[in-house]
Amino acid sequence: MIGSESVAPQLKLIALDADDLAVISTHVQDARVQTADIIWRQGEKRLVVGMSRLDWEQTLAGETAPRRLIAALRFDRVLACKARNIDVEAPEAALELVGIEFHPGDAPSGSALLMFSQGGALRLDVECLECELTDLGTDDLGTGDIGEGAA
Repeated sequence: MIGSESVAPQLKLIALDADDLAVISTHVQDARVQTADIIWRQGEKRLVVGMSRLDWEQTLAGETAPRRLIAALRFDRVLACKARNIDVEAPEAALELVGIEFHPGDAPSGSALLMFSQGGALRLDVECLECELTDLGTDDLGTGDIGEGAA
């Protein structure tokens, strides 16, 4: 039935310490990321990662069909961004985000480590931890059955 599908409230989380970042890490576990959607704006001291993340709230609520949401993960006050085992020259390369950790340095600075499957990683050296996860909507591409909606 059209219009019967419930729409999840859009999630917006902010992390200012390691505990907050652990919550965001849980929400982005198993998120799909394309290399082209990792945007490092050195002049703005900002890294933005576009992703398709699992809607863990829906899954934990007992919904049977997993749903993905398009989301943006943003880090501000980033002094340096270093990649390991991520081919930035392959914009279509698919990555799977495993989790995010914060390793404190001289307070309030430190490093945020984004870990991907297959040994890929991004290390962000930050003045202080300032991270935001924002849902942008449902990922309607590639999540339905083949032929769904065909007339």
